[in-house]
Amino acid sequence: MSADEVNEKFNLPPYQELPDMGLYLNQVVTYLQKCVAPFPSVKVTSSMVSNYVKHQLVTRPQKKLYRREQIAQLLFIVVAKNVLEQSNLYKAIQIQRESYQTRVAYNYFAEELGNVSRYVFGQQDQLERLGHEQTKQKQMLRNVIMAFAYREYLYQFFEGQ
Repeated sequence: MSADEVNEKFNLPPYQELPDMGLYLNQVVTYLQKCVAPFPSVKVTSSMVSNYVKHQLVTRPQKKLYRREQIAQLLFIVVAKNVLEQSNLYKAIQIQRESYQTRVAYNYFAEELGNVSRYVFGQQDQLERLGHEQTKQKQMLRNVIMAFAYREYLYQFFEGQ
């Protein structure tokens, strides 16, 4: 696998490339599944997305249409839910909302998910240091992503046996 294929495999689209024309629930689920396809243990269903909206983890869609901001929120949730309990997931989202705009937080999350995944799956020798500032919020996010990446690595390792 070439470096470009590895990067493509583990990189979520940047915020500006997420759909913003408005997607219906089934279209959102299909899009999310495509984005997280490199992580086969991650499952996304319509009922899961509806529950995230119901529990106010994601802002409500307007006229049943999900836009870029909700899709970014959902991509974080479908990854983080694998290692965080719902109460801690809610706290993590609250911290993000208080600290950074969704665009900024999502782009950092997407970049860090690629960075950590390439490291955990042996495609790069060390973690890159991302961003200009190092905050406890960023450290928490990196640890969530690392827990997810190691969990996913083990899932794929044992499924391949």
